[in-house]
Amino acid sequence: MFIFDLTNLLTLILVVIATILFIFLSQEVKKSLIAAIPLFAVVIDLIIHTIQMLTLKQEYSYLFSTLCYNMAIDFALLLVTFLGYLWADEVEAKVFNKKTINSKGINWLWKKV
Repeated sequence: MFIFDLTNLLTLILVVIATILFIFLSQEVKKSLIAAIPLFAVVIDLIIHTIQMLTLKQEYSYLFSTLCYNMAIDFALLLVTFLGYLWADEVEAKVFNKKTINSKGINWLWKKV
């Protein structure tokens, strides 16, 4: 069974670097859809890991803990990419004088910090 294993440190580092590069590219180009690319990729990866866990056969039961760790990493990456998308959307809205996805942008997060 093939698993896109994010528990492997090298794979995790490469995914994080690619995510950061997409977010900063969206900041430079001022297009929030570029920041949505890693967001959709993480959602698809989370769906794949969930399906793999739900359809895990008995002979692959040793992969259950690996899939659980992968799903936890997927949720963490989902949070980071979503916040990156909100940030890129706010930058795009300020540059093009448009409305953001939500009325407050990402300021609701930083106001309490």
